[in-house]
Amino acid sequence: MKVNNDIAYRFLLAEGFLGEAEEDFSLKRWRSCVSGSILSIENCGIAVLMLFGVSRTAHHPEVHLSQLLAEGTVSEEVADLIRDLLPELERHASHEKMLAKYGREAGYESPWDIFSEEQADVSLIGARKSLLITRKLRELLETASQN
Repeated sequence: MKVNNDIAYRFLLAEGFLGEAEEDFSLKRWRSCVSGSILSIENCGIAVLMLFGVSRTAHHPEVHLSQLLAEGTVSEEVADLIRDLLPELERHASHEKMLAKYGREAGYESPWDIFSEEQADVSLIGARKSLLITRKLRELLETASQN
């Protein structure tokens, strides 16, 4: 089934970007660590959306997942996991991704000057947490669909 392949691919991306972010952190490449962490978190959000049948081309998973919660159609256990994931998606959304790519152009502050070890650590922790939550959601939803 193509959907399962698409979801597996999102997990591959999330895990790969997290692995790169871990390596970048160990090499003290703070900007790269933040960028990889953001991409991992974003792919986790898209994977979760796909678990609910939302297109893989959807942007801003935090918006769609908030709407899903508002609909009240998921179990409390699933809703709690999504609520745990949302802050990471919101914290590491478009603005931070743009800073990692372009810096603060108006002030000529490059991406390498913006991010510190602390920011890299926060984003890396967020990526690890996001992947853990996403794995739990997949397991929970796959188990529920088999029953």
